[in-house]
Amino acid sequence: MSRRSGTCLRLCLVIFAVVSALGVCGPALYWRFKKTLRLGDSKSSCPPCICDCPPPLSLLKIAPGLANLSVTDCGSNDPDLKQEMEKQFVDLLTEELKLQEAVTEEHVRHMNITFGEAKRVASQYQREAEKCIAATETCEEARERAEALLIKERKVTTIWEQRARQMGWQGE
Repeated sequence: MSRRSGTCLRLCLVIFAVVSALGVCGPALYWRFKKTLRLGDSKSSCPPCICDCPPPLSLLKIAPGLANLSVTDCGSNDPDLKQEMEKQFVDLLTEELKLQEAVTEEHVRHMNITFGEAKRVASQYQREAEKCIAATETCEEARERAEALLIKERKVTTIWEQRARQMGWQGE
């Protein structure tokens, strides 16, 4: 029976794969096939189109002010940008390194704080664990004493019960 169900499962997977492939590729194949049929038919039945379209608009006609801008002209009115652009490459690298160093120092400070907090919490958990261990040992000692007392009481009870039976007690 398991071989039959395995064959059925394989058949279902194959059918699913074929349907999925047709679902993905089918529309593209359909449109390509339809387009090739249309191209074959249009050559013989359709005359060439005559377009009387205006030429595309140029950038000069759309925004005439954009044509005379240049890269050197960019940001000449902004003093901060002008100062940034005048800096040398070495100065920019130095500034970048200082920024990275500041970020690294902040990261190290944050990690030290986190590490200190983790040590504090671990120490607190250690103290709590030691308290728990001590309480467990005390409880275990008390249980052992109670067990010893129970054994003693059973012995005494057995002795008294034997004496009572010797004196004629029938028991429960």
